[in-house]
Amino acid sequence: MKRYVLLLPFLIAAAGCHKKPPPPPPPHVGVVTATVTTAPLTRSLVGRLSALMSANVNARVSGVLLQRKYAEGSTVKRGQLLFEIDPAYYQTVLDTDLGVLAEDQAAYVYAKVTADRDRQLLPVGSVSQQTVDDANATEQTDAAKVRADKAAVEGARINLGYTKIRSPISGVAGQQQQTQGALVGSSTGDAGASGTLLTTVDQIDSLYVNFTVSAADLVTWREAQQQGKLALTPQNKTTVQVTLPNGNAYGPLGTLDFFDVVVNATTGTVNLRALLPNPQHEILPGMFVTLTLNFGQQNQVFLIPQQSLQRDTVGAFVAVVGPDGKVLRKDVNASDSNGSDWIVTSGLAAGDRVVVSGIQMAAVGAQVTPIPWAAGTAATPAAATP
Repeated sequence: MKRYVLLLPFLIAAAGCHKKPPPPPPPHVGVVTATVTTAPLTRSLVGRLSALMSANVNARVSGVLLQRKYAEGSTVKRGQLLFEIDPAYYQTVLDTDLGVLAEDQAAYVYAKVTADRDRQLLPVGSVSQQTVDDANATEQTDAAKVRADKAAVEGARINLGYTKIRSPISGVAGQQQQTQGALVGSSTGDAGASGTLLTTVDQIDSLYVNFTVSAADLVTWREAQQQGKLALTPQNKTTVQVTLPNGNAYGPLGTLDFFDVVVNATTGTVNLRALLPNPQHEILPGMFVTLTLNFGQQNQVFLIPQQSLQRDTVGAFVAVVGPDGKVLRKDVNASDSNGSDWIVTSGLAAGDRVVVSGIQMAAVGAQVTPIPWAAGTAATPAAATP
């Protein structure tokens, strides 16, 4: 009997060891409460710089290039002498035309005096009507010759002036394309022909930034504007921040200058252009830059931390803690960001508790304990009670 009495405590202890432990408490997850707010509509794009004005300096008459009158890469003024072509031939043409003009002017003076005298003698019968008619015709013919000669002289003077090649605009003159002693100009020597390129002058005190925007984005923005969800900034007040190829931000802000009304059928984009101040000539035409544009303000949106947004084959979604503490999936539309937050334009409702930390424990349908989340904190699962 004593043996059974001694075994009784051990049997009771063994039975206690088979008691099922209580389940662990729901894990803690950090959440933020979705709040309706506003956010800027920005886009980061790649653009290429071009000169505000660019002019080719061409030879407009044929001849031998005598000399260059400017320093390559220097700033020149409009009308400044850049090149000189040998003027000897054109000076000779001008002198010849001036001689012809003087000869014809003398003939015209004689014809006019003769015609005036014959017209005075006609009433008294000293000359015939035929004589007067011939004198009038001679006078008119010689007058026409004088006008033609004056035009020829003016043309010769213009061609002679073209031997001194001047800058068409103010700007920075580039490298010369032809050296002294080269034969330049058109093969016929006509002033109107396309001449040899000698250099270019670019106005770079301000530069254009050329870039494109998706036509689909434009349609979305206009629909949002009609619904009151977006307020687009006027074109001349849309700012542009440029980032240089080395990653540094360029100081002066630009403004949107041009907005095309035609969609490129090949790329599905619309051409835009911004005007950028360049007083110190720090940036140059042809350079590729990154630009950030503020197109306006988005209304009725939600800002959620970037780590709360997840993506799968269906699209973007967030985990939300429901009123019963269970995790729900909500598909959202979030294509833009603002700082460290995603801008959610649809899919959320005010008051939704969006899971930010502890996402790995926030499976759909799981029971969780939400705690407020702040940047720099992380939620940890509650310790299980043994």
